Amino acid sequence: MNDHALRLLLQDPRLAELAAYPFDFDVERAGYGHVEPVRLASGGPLRIIAGDAGGGTYFVCEDGSVLYADSEGSAGIVGASVDEALEIMIGLEDAEDHDEDDEDTEEDGGFGLERARTELRTALGFLERPRAELEALLDAALARTEPDFLLLNAEEGRAYDLIGPPPPPLWEPVLAAGRADLAALRAPDLAVWDAVAENLVRRRLALRAAQFDRAEGDLALLRHLLRHEARSSMTDELRLAAVLVGHYGRAEDLPLLDEVRRTDFDTACGLSELPGPDADPAELRRWAQEMDALLFGADPADEPLYTWTDLAVDQGLTNLARCALIRRFDAIELDQGLLRQDDDPTRLDTAELSSLVDDFERIGERGQALRVQRLHTALQEAACDRVSARLTQARLEREAGLLPSASRTLAALRGTLAEPGDDSLGFWRGTSLGRYIAEEHFELALALADAGSAEEARAVLGAAEAIRGELAESPARGVRELAERAVGRVGGLS
Repeated sequence: MNDHALRLLLQDPRLAELAAYPFDFDVERAGYGHVEPVRLASGGPLRIIAGDAGGGTYFVCEDGSVLYADSEGSAGIVGASVDEALEIMIGLEDAEDHDEDDEDTEEDGGFGLERARTELRTALGFLERPRAELEALLDAALARTEPDFLLLNAEEGRAYDLIGPPPPPLWEPVLAAGRADLAALRAPDLAVWDAVAENLVRRRLALRAAQFDRAEGDLALLRHLLRHEARSSMTDELRLAAVLVGHYGRAEDLPLLDEVRRTDFDTACGLSELPGPDADPAELRRWAQEMDALLFGADPADEPLYTWTDLAVDQGLTNLARCALIRRFDAIELDQGLLRQDDDPTRLDTAELSSLVDDFERIGERGQALRVQRLHTALQEAACDRVSARLTQARLEREAGLLPSASRTLAALRGTLAEPGDDSLGFWRGTSLGRYIAEEHFELALALADAGSAEEARAVLGAAEAIRGELAESPARGVRELAERAVGRVGGLS
């Protein structure tokens, strides 16, 4: 980490004063902290080193990069090191940002921005660089903010806006490897064909690359990828491969597609609308065109976000997926109109929220998953949906160690069971939902017992036993072992 300049500022009050004014990098403000608790979405450490007069804060990240966050909710990397960040700030400070009294004048021998720039730059050992070079350094630094340095409000989980231009669309870095593999597949090298086709992630990325870069000579490689993708049973990429092959409208591909469809029960259902092996090739082409228009297309910007976040995670690009998912939920939280149903704009479709919860859990972001689930719960109307949503919310709260919150959520769930307000819960006692409700109560009782909360554990256990007593024979039998364990554990508390 290169922080030679920072050490000099901390050692020399005169240099620290110059850095604070006119360059607004005040090391004394480091002790004030930031205006709100913050953290990196990636989980890396942050160390405050300075602040500015507007309430902004300078942080050093684990790799030495300097992250600046203003007081209005925007943030960005402003240097690869403290030295670089200071060099950029000193060099780019503009005279227009200062009063006329701050400028150099021959008459009064005033201090002046340029005199301060020269003195501080010399003392810190910085060479004079062209402004364009410093601007290029700053642009490069800002471009590195996402995905590794996305700043969040630590309490609410919301992301700070970016200082500077937005990053490239998610599909560009996600598709990069697939595009490289597609180019390699177009060369007559069977070893490459097998290496790509036998690797699940590489195969699916290559198919996605072929979706957006269609070439007349790709039929043979698409057949190869199709055969291998069928081994994974029914997937979006299997349907895509079938569509890309079907676009060619070749009679000889009809038996291949029929064979793929008959791989197993799931493929038979998922590809049931495929023309049969004796169909007219023109019918195959029409099917492919219709499916393409309905489900795929040739513009990556039209693809659902979750296509790219899933493929990002599959490649280990978890920070990319995390940033995109957080920003998507931030947008939904600010404008729930994004969830409006296409066929009925007066109603919201909360299925995307359920998908977000699953995606956040997949990457280990339990806090973000809980944040989404709480909104999902609040938007449910039918009693059955409210109960299911609260059940998931209570589990997430329990797993996050928020046991009092989980207790309150289950209490609200029981309130809905007692007074549902509609008939959607009529059969819960005889279904798996009833079993899951009882299980979550017993799990929370165990967690409270482990936390030493004896009174709360007994209360939740009592509610759990009451629910189990209402269940039909099969769901009650399914929860018996867990119930016995919870009774034994809570009963042993002093």
